[in-house]
Amino acid sequence: MTELAIIVPCRLESTRFPRKLLHPIRGKPLVRWVAERIAAQMPELPLYFAVDDPLLAAALEPHGFRTVLTSVRHQSGTDRLAEANRSVGARYVLNVQADEPLVSRAQLQTLAELIRGEAPFATLVTRFRRPEDFANPNQVKVVLSQQGRALYFSRSAMPFARDRAGAVDQAWLEANACYKHLGLYAYHADFLERFTKLPPGRLEQIEKLEQLRALEHGVAIAVGMTDDPSVGVDTPEDAVRFESLL
Repeated sequence: MTELAIIVPCRLESTRFPRKLLHPIRGKPLVRWVAERIAAQMPELPLYFAVDDPLLAAALEPHGFRTVLTSVRHQSGTDRLAEANRSVGARYVLNVQADEPLVSRAQLQTLAELIRGEAPFATLVTRFRRPEDFANPNQVKVVLSQQGRALYFSRSAMPFARDRAGAVDQAWLEANACYKHLGLYAYHADFLERFTKLPPGRLEQIEKLEQLRALEHGVAIAVGMTDDPSVGVDTPEDAVRFESLL
């Protein structure tokens, strides 16, 4: 059994940005930017791409990256990850999103350390720095226990600044740490299998946040902090923004 592996779930079709993982950036598809970044940041760990279409494999395999072909019917990246790990056989799995081309070594190391602890599920957060980001429902908020475990994830601004009627400014954010969830995860392999078989939770369906399923079933989620920049490519405009950073 492999001790620890990175598996990247890859879906060809995307609602907001059709076939974004194949979108060329300086002549190279986005998914290969992600692959090369991970390989450069964490070369000592085995890396696999859980793909749902041979076109994605064709963008990766000729350049030395390993792929596992998975079902097109999966409803989430977690389901795809679980299927792939039945072939990979890792005891611990790090899940990097296929549209996050700036993942850092420090982030991956933090996840690797967290997932070897008692909590079967781990993820990362970073501090909000701008009030407009804190108000944005597409940027998920997390509140934490004093032990560094997730208490809740929400699209709503939380904690709610009651004394200010929710009117948060830059100074308030600097004085009161509020955390943004990043789409990087780690799992114990046995929990990963169990998670995909749990029924979707009520809160998960309301917020459309899969990680709430774990909390609703009483599963502890360990949370690590990072200050490293993150750029998720969800739209063509995001791809342009990433290219400007190269």
